[in-house]
Amino acid sequence: MSGHDRFTAGSRILVFSRRNFSNRCFSSPNSLPQNLTVDEKLYSRQLYVMGHEAQRRMMASRAVLIGMSGLGVEIAKNIILAGISSVSLCDPSPVTSFDLGGNFYLSASDVGSGRGRAESVRDKLAELNEYVKVDLAYVDSLNDAVSLLNIVQGASVVVVTIPLPTSLLCDINDKCRAAGACFINTLSTGVFGTVFCDFGESFVVSDKDGENPATSQVETILTSNPATVKVLEDQGRHGLETGDRVTFSKVRGLDGMLDDSKATYVVKVTGPFTFELVGVDCSNCSEPATQGYITQVKTPVTMSFKTYREALVDHGELMMSDFAKFDRPPLLHLAYRALASYAESRDMEYPNPGDMTAANAVLELAKSMDDEKIINSSAAERIILHLASGSRSILSPMCATLGGIVGQEVLKACSGKFTPINGFFYFDADECLPESPLPYAEVSPCGSRYDSNIAVFGKDAQQNLLDLNYFLIGAGAIGCEMLKNWALMGVACGPKGKIHITDMDRIEKSNLSRQFLFRNSDINEFKSATAARAAQAMNKEMNIIPYQEKVGPETEALFGDDFYDKLSGVCTALDNVEARLYVDQRCLFYHLPMLESGTLGTKGNTQVVIPHVTENYGATRDPPEKSIPVCTLKNFPNMIQHTLQWARDWFEGEFKQSAEDVNSYLSNPNYAATLSGQQNTKAETVMNIRKTLVDERPVSFEDCVVWARLQFEKLFNNQIRQLLFNFPEDQITSTGAKFWSGSKRCPKPLIFNLEDKCEDAKMRNHFDFIVAAANLRAQMFGIKGRNDERYFIEVLQNVIVPDFTPQDGVKISSTDAEAKEDANTGASGEMMESEVEAILEGLPKPGELAGFKLNPIEFDKDLDDHMLFVTACSNLRALNYSIPTEDTHRSRAIAGRIIPAIATTTALVTGLICLELYKIIGTSKKELKIDAYKNGFVNLAIPFMTLSEPTPPAKTKAIVKGQEWNWTAWDCLDMNIGDITLAEFIQYFEKEYNLDISMISHGVSILFSFFANKKKVEERKKMKMSEVVTSITKKEFPSNQLYITFEIIANDMDTDDEVELPYVRYRFR
Repeated sequence: MSGHDRFTAGSRILVFSRRNFSNRCFSSPNSLPQNLTVDEKLYSRQLYVMGHEAQRRMMASRAVLIGMSGLGVEIAKNIILAGISSVSLCDPSPVTSFDLGGNFYLSASDVGSGRGRAESVRDKLAELNEYVKVDLAYVDSLNDAVSLLNIVQGASVVVVTIPLPTSLLCDINDKCRAAGACFINTLSTGVFGTVFCDFGESFVVSDKDGENPATSQVETILTSNPATVKVLEDQGRHGLETGDRVTFSKVRGLDGMLDDSKATYVVKVTGPFTFELVGVDCSNCSEPATQGYITQVKTPVTMSFKTYREALVDHGELMMSDFAKFDRPPLLHLAYRALASYAESRDMEYPNPGDMTAANAVLELAKSMDDEKIINSSAAERIILHLASGSRSILSPMCATLGGIVGQEVLKACSGKFTPINGFFYFDADECLPESPLPYAEVSPCGSRYDSNIAVFGKDAQQNLLDLNYFLIGAGAIGCEMLKNWALMGVACGPKGKIHITDMDRIEKSNLSRQFLFRNSDINEFKSATAARAAQAMNKEMNIIPYQEKVGPETEALFGDDFYDKLSGVCTALDNVEARLYVDQRCLFYHLPMLESGTLGTKGNTQVVIPHVTENYGATRDPPEKSIPVCTLKNFPNMIQHTLQWARDWFEGEFKQSAEDVNSYLSNPNYAATLSGQQNTKAETVMNIRKTLVDERPVSFEDCVVWARLQFEKLFNNQIRQLLFNFPEDQITSTGAKFWSGSKRCPKPLIFNLEDKCEDAKMRNHFDFIVAAANLRAQMFGIKGRNDERYFIEVLQNVIVPDFTPQDGVKISSTDAEAKEDANTGASGEMMESEVEAILEGLPKPGELAGFKLNPIEFDKDLDDHMLFVTACSNLRALNYSIPTEDTHRSRAIAGRIIPAIATTTALVTGLICLELYKIIGTSKKELKIDAYKNGFVNLAIPFMTLSEPTPPAKTKAIVKGQEWNWTAWDCLDMNIGDITLAEFIQYFEKEYNLDISMISHGVSILFSFFANKKKVEERKKMKMSEVVTSITKKEFPSNQLYITFEIIANDMDTDDEVELPYVRYRFR
């Protein structure tokens, strides 16, 4: 049976073949299959990268992968996690020991098993995603051109990841063009790689960069021809370019001329905060616009590609990855042509590792093809020789790097989202390599799973990898990918090696779309332990210890001096800056290399930190995130971010803090005494306890519904009416300006209506608020909730809502300064202490409520009932202030501060960082300098990659013993002479550094100073340094602490000049 006949008619992609759609991508949502439902729990983080429409397109697409060595399985893993409809694997080739260097689903038992590579990995790949069909496209041999061409039919994209004859690649590409499929060819050979993409003559890209549309707020739109728009400067630049199209919403003024929120307008930029609307005449309008929202409209672009046959002759502009190697892409283009020519004359076999006769044959072929005289130096020849010598090597970090890039290209082909690579892309990490290829004895295969590593780096380097002791902090997406790479590289897989991995988190369903070591059956298990087991399944020799502890000051008893003293380095897989900065300080102190990486959607960055060579991670910091002013949150929101934060704060206060306050009162007999330290919030706290425990305590779910309805009235009607009473719509400030102008949007009270549906998000916010608030209230009080609409309608019909009349004398802050002053004063400023005590006295006594306890509810962005409340609450407040509303999906991202994530970017950054690990262990016969190391920044959406030399550490000049010493953050004054006395310590610096110490401190404690009491000084001089510290701090040292740090102030004994010095690292044990 042919490979084509093996495709079953029941496959979803055959029903929804891309051939049914124009331009190889779905031209409109209407052309998408309507029965494809996106699992938002599984693809939660990915949807913030791709979006629902692109996800549905992927779910109606089929990919064919030809080649299942390391690169093929990496691409397959990434696109299966992403959720395309089906993947067909084609590779009947037998497994070799070289495949084990990059294919994480192959084991030594597969070598010589008689099974092909595709068949050996199919079942494990299928486990990655239950929604994706993974099948085999059978061909008898990769030399069977007819069968290979047949499997193209019905595919959305065909990817070739193994060496095939150039003529066959051209034929497959031509067949893809005829069948309306995209074509990708990619190879990983040692530390070199190539990618080629042909997406056809006319490929439509729906979103070229994946960036959120530029948004801004109107300050004014003049009644001019053409209309001139000025945006609010405190919201930032408009971010538009001439020719962009925009829409307007919620515009006040211009006689309603811009009321149609779907109409688009072309802009002509006149400044960072101004632009004109081309062809829009507002000169006849009676008044200018003073407020409104502006949103950029993203327009599709059409790209044209060359075929593989055409691009081989004229490659055009080649994408760069490292601007320090601007001449490298043309050289690699030539080198790969020569390598292909060599292989085609030898039954598609590449040179053996260390076979310099074969490598030189490839070089001579390249020279014979070199019409443009690219090979003009020994450096160029070195690259070609290295490429040829290591061409059989399948390295996990290279497969991860290229697999991330190509995996995203596949998703672009399926979805039409983001800009594809147009033509060829070349990548290399030749900095890892020695100056010349290693001799055969050092790189010859020995039938081990590490043959690919040995083929490039030699046997000594492999032993260094086996002996590593590394601390991996985090077992999420990056942590999983890192462990996979390390298992294949052999990191800590020798008797002397060890990996310590820690992560406090448990596995959730949303992790499964990118943290590929986890399965559905692992949900609620600890990440670190599960990841460790999965990595050991890939390489049973890996020595790994999992922890479930946070890395920080509070766990230094576990991760202390004795722990770090045994490490070779640290790798971070963290999701917050604070933790990274702490780890950075540990690496500085213990002089350990640190491998740092992170992702944000299709963007990724890597940073390698090398002691004394590069700056440390914390040397350069991003500015802190701007906080929302208090008065903006409380009274003058103008963005959905403001209303979402307000809704989250209200959730925390009403469903968490109030319950905790009640529980504290009920469980603490001396509760009144504990309040004495909370003078600003004391009255507010006791009033909330009385309200929760007495005044508004529900006894049935109906009470919860009534409470929710009254809260609606209070929040979205009464409070707004009071605000307008204090600041009427026509209010004028002392300067003569309108109070309600600029970023202050005049609100309007909402009238409760169960059937109301907002225009922007199409949500029933009134109804949703009542349902969510009532159920959360019931949960807090241990009452069973319900969601049936008819019940709510019946109860709400009988709710009596008290009349409200705005009152004089109610103070409302109009500036941030007033809001802070009010917050400092609190309710206690208006209430006598006796009144507070009276409220406390009037509360039910804890003994009367024995056993009663409320359930505090902590906001969780991944719980739908929590997000329903926050979204509805936020949208209602947005409706108050005429702010465009958002649906639950978008609100979840903003309120939960979700970091968009996709498996492709994660694979890429871990690949890049593991290439740096090869350099850290030591390159054979070569001493690496700073320019050999690479920090990386990538954006797979554009696509863009740049690798750059790290920044060296900043230096501080000091004169010690008459010699200039330029020290950095990596330096310290190391003392390892035992636990000596204070007198001996001072003498040591006099003798070794010619320094007269005037002060010694440890943290905030001064141990010695020239102005201290002489008697105490003499007493301390006789004590050992560790005893001096404990006598002053009154704290004993943990048993695992080896070092004490001291800061000293000292002067040169000859010149009496003060000398600026680093800290002293004093080993006392």
